[in-house]
Parts: sequence; structure tokens; C-alpha cells
Amino acid sequence: MATLYRKTNGQGVQVEDTRVVVVMVGLPARGKSLIAQKVVRYLRWLSIKAKAFNVGSYRRQDTPQPTADFFDTSNKDGERMRHAAAEAAVKDMLKWFKTDGGAVAILDATNSTKARRRWVRERCADNGIETLYVESKCDSEETIMANIMEVKTTSPDYEGQDPEAAALDFLNRIRNYEKVYETIDEDEKDLTYVKLIDVGKQVIINQIQDYLQSRVVYYLMNLHIRPRSIWLSRHGESEFNLSGKIGGDANISERGQLYARALPDLVASSVGDDRRLTIWTSTLKRTIQTARFLAASPKGYDKLEWKALDELDSGVCDGLTYQEIADQYPEDFKARDDDKYNYRYRGGESYRDVVIRLEPIIMELERSENIIIVTHQAVLRCIYAYYMNVPQEQSPWMEVPLHTLIKLTPRAYSTEEQRFDANIPAVSTFRSKGSTAKHQ
Repeated sequence: MATLYRKTNGQGVQVEDTRVVVVMVGLPARGKSLIAQKVVRYLRWLSIKAKAFNVGSYRRQDTPQPTADFFDTSNKDGERMRHAAAEAAVKDMLKWFKTDGGAVAILDATNSTKARRRWVRERCADNGIETLYVESKCDSEETIMANIMEVKTTSPDYEGQDPEAAALDFLNRIRNYEKVYETIDEDEKDLTYVKLIDVGKQVIINQIQDYLQSRVVYYLMNLHIRPRSIWLSRHGESEFNLSGKIGGDANISERGQLYARALPDLVASSVGDDRRLTIWTSTLKRTIQTARFLAASPKGYDKLEWKALDELDSGVCDGLTYQEIADQYPEDFKARDDDKYNYRYRGGESYRDVVIRLEPIIMELERSENIIIVTHQAVLRCIYAYYMNVPQEQSPWMEVPLHTLIKLTPRAYSTEEQRFDANIPAVSTFRSKGSTAKHQ
């Protein structure tokens, strides 16, 4: 579904489409690529067409694994090739706006000088596109070193290289950038910008103008880039799962009880250290019952119940099996198969509705560090799709099995996933698109 974002004049009349380039600014190892990827995921999750253009990936087409000397300001060939990569990225970005109808692009690069930032602004302005600069400033040695450790193990620039040699080279690259780096200051107060200082401890905002910019800024204000993981689990098998019914507020089954008892050890083995987790559940019995042994574990996890984590509301179909829905509401059953993301149960919700009510949950997750969420299939699909950048039309058809713990660890270039099977049998509640309504 295409969405237009338009400016209005003083009388509230729509006058033109709004398109925005988010221009990342900052020294290496300040989390710019992580922020860029997060912003793209968030906007796409909200049905806003967004894409990141990483200048480093363009530069790697000609210089796959350069040493720090390539980034020295005295290296004229290196400087020429870096500018050519920026030109190519901006050219593709402008083409994407024109041919693909994009709304928000993220230009992921250091953009470390005022001259480079002016050049980007002029190129965008010539094409009727707004610019929003996002500078990540950080002087915390701990955070910078953690980001260097991340880069040396995940960046294509250092693939296959000795980790310690990679770290040393990356430190030298940072020093070369420091020689010419210019922070956004009073000379650029005419720019629209956000400055994130020390991982969001301080946020400075200047001249935010419209809806799209406000959405990005709202998200950035809730963001941190410290390393962490998120654990996801469905509730243990429920009595409704056994009978094939959807919705309701059923208790967990005997096998669900076994999973609840096994969950603390499963979580402990996947965490692997002394990190404290906070448990989030829905307000429904099956998630609370599943998490009760976690909450009572010696580690003393805190626990919160969120109404926003309740299962998708199936309206008049609550408590029915899929076969009963197909028999009683055949048109609805087909309509849901045709467009499951947008289909709304009579008197209930759609997946799109669930995404809207989950937005505060996503914001709280971005503010938090290590969370385990015990919730429901549809809700987990939406949260999983956010972290793994799954297209909306695919997310309602993902299989999220019972009695399985999923660990997601956001990285600079992707989100790492691990799954831990409790080896406790459970009924399958997965129904593929176009399949029979018969309960397995």
C-alpha cells in the first residue's frame, strides 16, 4: 500500500509530496550504520517506503578491503575514490526516489566535513528533496571499543582478517578521519538536524519541519546502540492449541506446563552470562503461566504485563477453529488468505492494527537492554518482522513454533538469530497460505 506524505500551506491545502534524505554524520565506530539500519526497519514496519544507501558498499566495489592509509587525507587517490563512491550512492538514491516512489532514504557515510554536507544538501535540494542530518557523537571509550569489536567481526572491510590486526587498522582509520572531522555547529544552524550525544544521553534537535522528519526524530530519541539481545518465546502449548481454537484466554496444557518449567534453564543457557533480563508478557493467562517459573528463578528477573502484547483480536471468530471459520464465514476466510496482513476480523483486528499498537513496545525495546518477551504467535510475528526486516505481506505467514526460544542480537549490518528448541512436543498451529482449514 503506497502512502503519500504531503506538506500543507497555511490553509491546510496539500501542496507537494514530502521526501526526506536522512544524512548520517559521525566518525567511524559511532554506530551510524546500526542507526541507519534501525531507522529503515522502523519506517518499513510502519509501511513507509525507506532504503539505506551505504557509501562504504559502493567504495568496496573498487577497493574491497583497504587499509587505514586509504582514508588518509594526504592520499589523493583514496580521496578521489571515496568521493566517487559518494557520487554513485547519491545518484542511485535520487534515482530510487524518482523511479520507486521512495519516501525516506538514509545516506550512510561519515559526511565528516561541512563541505561534504553542503554538497549533499545542494544535490537533494536540486531534486526537491529535504535533508535531515543525524550526527552521532560519542566520547565514551567503552562504547567506541565495543563498536570497534563489532566492526572487526562483522564489517566486509575486515572479512577473513586477523581480528587484532583488523582492530588496529580500524583505530588508525578513525585517527585519519579525526584530522578533518567537523561537527555540526552554529555555522550550520540553518540545517535540519539531530545530534545524538553519547548514545542518546543528550539529544539536540534543530528545525524539524514535518511528519516524516518527526517520525524519524521520535524514533531516534528512543534509541541506544549498546550491545544487547532480545529473547522471544510463544506461551507454552495451550488447551485451545490442542483443540485448534483461536483467541480466547485458555490455560496451558500439560506439555505447556513442562515448557514453562524448562524455560528458565533454556534462557540461562542461551544468555551464557550474568546479564539480568526483564520479562514481558501479555495479560492473558497462557503467557503469565508460561513465565511464572522465570519470574521465580534465583536470578530474580523483573516482570511486566503489557496489554499491547495480547494476541490479535479475532472478533466474532474468537474461540472458533479455522474449519468453523471457513464454514461460518467463507468470504472472510478467503479474504484473509488473500491479504492476511490487512484483513481485519469482524469486530477484531488485522496484523496492521497489531503493528500500530505494538509501536510503544518497539520504542520501549529500543530504550531497554536485555528483554525476554513471552507472548503470542501473531504478536511475535510482528516483532520478529521488525528485527529481521521481513516484508509485511510475508510476516503473517511465518512459522513461529511452540516450545522454542528465539534469541535476536542486533548488529551493525544485520540481526543475528539463534533458536533453542526445548525438545518438548507441541501441536503445530501453523497454517500455510491456501491450505486446508483442518486442524493438525
